[in-house]
Amino acid sequence: MTAPISPRAGWSTPPGYPAGIEQKVLAGALDEARRSGSRTRLLRFAPGVFTTAPFVHEYWEEVYLISGDLTVGNDGEGRGGENFPPGTYACRPPGAVHGPFKSNGGCLLYETHYYAE
Repeated sequence: MTAPISPRAGWSTPPGYPAGIEQKVLAGALDEARRSGSRTRLLRFAPGVFTTAPFVHEYWEEVYLISGDLTVGNDGEGRGGENFPPGTYACRPPGAVHGPFKSNGGCLLYETHYYAE
């Protein structure tokens, strides 16, 4: 049996993300250079945090909004976009442009990233 994951330990800001967005990798490892592997992570936004540009990557991404609010498609100043409630699920294929993102009250996402065989 694997040891339980501590709710407080292991959070860090992913490369290229603004302060206030943190991840905790739960399992696996994704090697973007070799285009292999998979990972499962939690991603959390502090209240009021937003990204300013769309994301695109070459792996599959499945995202489930556990709690809080998430807005997709805001501008570079954090304005506008479409708001999504807890329970929202998204699946993005490689090369899909998505974001920018913001959260007014903060949110917690469960994400799985993987390369197709």
